[in-house]
Amino acid sequence: MGRPNVIVCLCDQLRAYEVGCYGNDTIRTPHIDRLAKEGVRFDLAVSNNPICMPARSALLTGQYSRTCMGMLNNFTEGGDKPFNISEYPADNRDWLRDTTLPEAFKTQGYETALFGKWHVQPAPNLVGFDYALFPRVHHRHTGQTFVENTGQGDIVDGFSIDFEAERVNEYLAQDREDPFFMYYNISPPHMPLADAPEKYLEMYDPDEVPLRPNTLVDGQLAYDENWFKIYLWDFLYYQEHLPHAEKLPDGFDLRHLTALYYGLTTWVDDTVGRLMANLEAHGLAEDTIVVFASDHGDNLGSHHAFNKGLLIEESIRVPLIFWGGLEPQANTAQVAQLIDIMPTLLEQCGAEVPDTVQGRALGPILRGERETLDKNGAFIETSQGAIGLRTPDHLYGMQLEKDLRTISDDGKCLYDLNADPYELHNLMGSADSGLESELRQRLQTWNAQTPWLGDQNAG
Repeated sequence: MGRPNVIVCLCDQLRAYEVGCYGNDTIRTPHIDRLAKEGVRFDLAVSNNPICMPARSALLTGQYSRTCMGMLNNFTEGGDKPFNISEYPADNRDWLRDTTLPEAFKTQGYETALFGKWHVQPAPNLVGFDYALFPRVHHRHTGQTFVENTGQGDIVDGFSIDFEAERVNEYLAQDREDPFFMYYNISPPHMPLADAPEKYLEMYDPDEVPLRPNTLVDGQLAYDENWFKIYLWDFLYYQEHLPHAEKLPDGFDLRHLTALYYGLTTWVDDTVGRLMANLEAHGLAEDTIVVFASDHGDNLGSHHAFNKGLLIEESIRVPLIFWGGLEPQANTAQVAQLIDIMPTLLEQCGAEVPDTVQGRALGPILRGERETLDKNGAFIETSQGAIGLRTPDHLYGMQLEKDLRTISDDGKCLYDLNADPYELHNLMGSADSGLESELRQRLQTWNAQTPWLGDQNAG
């Protein structure tokens, strides 16, 4: 490839365990599996902050959320709060102040485009996108209002995922002289799980979907009526209180919830297949790099927790696949992370990586030159104030005070993920003291040296 086109395809709240190429024999994800078979799949990939806005901001900047946002949580809560582009004048860039991924590609002569969920501030045009088509409302798949570049937008018919896919295809069909960078966001399997085509709602038998062993606590399967309703209807339940969203279906339990999650994951897979077919149809497949990932995982009842945002494997583990012009491989040794995507893509395209990027270029692994990089591991922040270090074998965690600067507990958790993949036995205080000391020192050093936005040393 000369200057390849680049597509980052990001879905929402898909954990790695529910993808076929990551070992799930029940779910049907043939198109994602094809990307993995023909590209480079990272078995150990994690989100640097397992909640939407911080994770997406980190991906677009190659920086930890404390550095690019100055906070660890979503700026606004509630899926029904629309993004009003008029609130963000041309000179407003309080967040994402350093060079972003689309800006870096623009300096190389690329066209840049956003399709689908944004859930980042500031507005897309302020951080390097030439074109943007995004929904004004988070977390609904029908009745969606789409904004094209600026304005208040228009409601579109049908499912928003189909509308976005059609517009992506129209973009791919255009004649152009320059290569493009596309940031394509597919909203499922994020809730609302009940707002989807009927075939996906009925695709999986609740009695046949596997559940992770840690969904059982003291012999009881995870159950939470309030969270189940949020998963099904999101803000239409907890804020709008619509009649259809006030009562669970009879007998609804975690297996039914998981079956719906599987169905919407296959919806994502079909949409990925549509993207790849369109690349082929327009003669672009040979000249395009595709990255498939998710912003974070989903607890889905593990440890009787729901949603995301926790320092546990179900929240942090995500699929990460690079496809296009690469020798196929499944890397099982390197802990890859969302902030690695930006430097990796820029390096693969011969572009300079900005000094502000905190991620690592995975190019030596993609090219088969190395199996791992130096200081293998990933640092994780959470909206709950927990911070962690994920190595190939262990997860070590600390807790920050409410000020998010001071460590209140430097020994929150330590799990041996080879012996205990479901994190049932916290080894803190009982593991090898040398291992505990090493992991503690690495995490303390990272916490002390990684700047916050607005601090003197921040970019």
